[in-house]
Amino acid sequence: MKKFLAVIASLLIGHLVFAEEIKDFGRDRLNKSPRHADWVDIKSGDRTIKAFVVYPESKDKTPVVLVISEIFGLTDWVRSLCDELAENGVIAIAPDLHGGQKFEDLDGARKATSALPNDQVQRDLDATADYALTKIPAANGTLAVCGFCWGGGWAFSYAHMNSKLKAAYSFYGVAVDNENDAKNVACPVYGFYAQNDERVDATIPKGEELMKAVGKKYEPVIYNGAGHGFMRSGEPNNPDKREGDAKARDEAWARWKTLLKQL
Repeated sequence: MKKFLAVIASLLIGHLVFAEEIKDFGRDRLNKSPRHADWVDIKSGDRTIKAFVVYPESKDKTPVVLVISEIFGLTDWVRSLCDELAENGVIAIAPDLHGGQKFEDLDGARKATSALPNDQVQRDLDATADYALTKIPAANGTLAVCGFCWGGGWAFSYAHMNSKLKAAYSFYGVAVDNENDAKNVACPVYGFYAQNDERVDATIPKGEELMKAVGKKYEPVIYNGAGHGFMRSGEPNNPDKREGDAKARDEAWARWKTLLKQL
């Protein structure tokens, strides 16, 4: 766990793939979406946090995917991704782990995220997971987790913290780094990585070795020509869209849609 936190700190310091000014987007998709969405209050210890929930158009109860944001917090892009998940048949719930903070630049996002206590993040994730499993009538009792960058590392880490998870989807997040955590991973972990992201990719081989040694499923895929953060930077609506990332995003979504159907 200590190494995980050290790598995350390194990512926060060295995360330079985005322009210093944060350009958020995704609100157009949210405004045009036919799907129902809610803001909900969730009790987490002595705190109350907000979470954004989007429901699929379905006549049946469906799985829930817990969405862990990047260092930028609960942006319009993260919420638009929740809508895209719901479009693909699952309920998406994204807790606001940053307490409503908005960031005008990357440095502010780094500082705020690095200041979040890890035990608080875990409590908030636990509270959100419990809400998903007990307070959403349209949910069918199946829970998965996904995350991006900082959230991708947390998604892999949370897979050994919550035994109720059925799958974890880690997007360019660091892999498990010790045998004890690997032993406690409760579900298959599917990794989505960028070719041009050696800082994160360097954690994959050890993660594969550890997971294989304890008989756990870990399937990393590295997308050629992509850079860190390709799910955001490859979005069609991103004003700074990068073509290599757009191709990787499309390939990742095709894979992810297949995996979501297996929940």
